Amino acid sequence: MALLVLIVLGATLGWLASILARTEAPGSILRQVMLGMIVSVVAGEIANDGTMIGSLSFLSLGVALAACAAALVLYHAIVSRKRVKV
Repeated sequence: MALLVLIVLGATLGWLASILARTEAPGSILRQVMLGMIVSVVAGEIANDGTMIGSLSFLSLGVALAACAAALVLYHAIVSRKRVKV
């Protein structure tokens, strides 16, 4: 159940990041959703002592949320930097 919560959290944050960044390309939206899912699962698993079998603690949920947000901000900073140079 914890794994499902982290996947949904990451996908939702990736989708919201695509709305805030006004991304319209379908490939870019999918990349942001996948990035959010992967980062939130990895960060949540690390904060939950490497297990996803049991329940999800508030600490691991917060860590996953913060890591996902940071990764998406970094992704948008890199993408916008590439766009300006071209």
